[in-house]
Amino acid sequence: MLNHSPKASEEPQPELPAAEEGKKPGVLDTIQQLGQTSVAQSPDSNIQCLTIIGQIEGHLQLPPQNKTTKYEHLIPQLVAIEQNPKIEGLLIVLNTVGGDVEAGLAIAEMISSLSKPKVSLVLGGGHSIGVPIAVSTDYSFIAPSATMIVHPVRLTGLVINVVESFEYLEKMQDRVVKFVVEHSKIQEEEFRQMMLKVGELTRDVGTNIVGSKAVEAGLIDEVGGIAQAMKKLNEMIQENKENGMLQ
Repeated sequence: MLNHSPKASEEPQPELPAAEEGKKPGVLDTIQQLGQTSVAQSPDSNIQCLTIIGQIEGHLQLPPQNKTTKYEHLIPQLVAIEQNPKIEGLLIVLNTVGGDVEAGLAIAEMISSLSKPKVSLVLGGGHSIGVPIAVSTDYSFIAPSATMIVHPVRLTGLVINVVESFEYLEKMQDRVVKFVVEHSKIQEEEFRQMMLKVGELTRDVGTNIVGSKAVEAGLIDEVGGIAQAMKKLNEMIQENKENGMLQ
């Protein structure tokens, strides 16, 4: 019998190197896992964009069908942005219904304490605890069609009907009010009136503010979109560089 040499298609295929298995995840993998692209690495990309969408998830995990922003994902990214010298500015894009009060305040405090220029843009909605996050930046924009709902703090789950429970709720609400007033141009009395207004929301107490009305109230600095937000952020970055050179 004749011995036939194996065909090329029958030759054993070389195995992929083991290093392939341990390679860093790509952008698509990062988006799927964290809902966020990686911190910019290229020299020409000096602005990082963070999106805060859906419901802000805090200490309790929400159902899987809910669109959420997890604060344990955002906080390490904010730390990385502060440490990365290539990132010179931060753009926060919001379309959120609100969520966990303490998680939202933690995110807002982290953003406000960043040393780099930062601008927020409210698209669609920046409701509830999304309000403190929207005003935590150096300058804020809101789209003409976007809305912001201001309402009192609520508690879910078991609530013990004692004076201390109501005092705790009031103190938590005071924290939100104080932060918003300190980081925006709205007066405390006006903001509290918005929170407790009746008759505007059919099943709730509070106020629904649309676009330019948020600017008139002093919550947001300017009506605009992505172009205006990027232009303002680049101006702030340039100003920050000039001030640094002067120092």
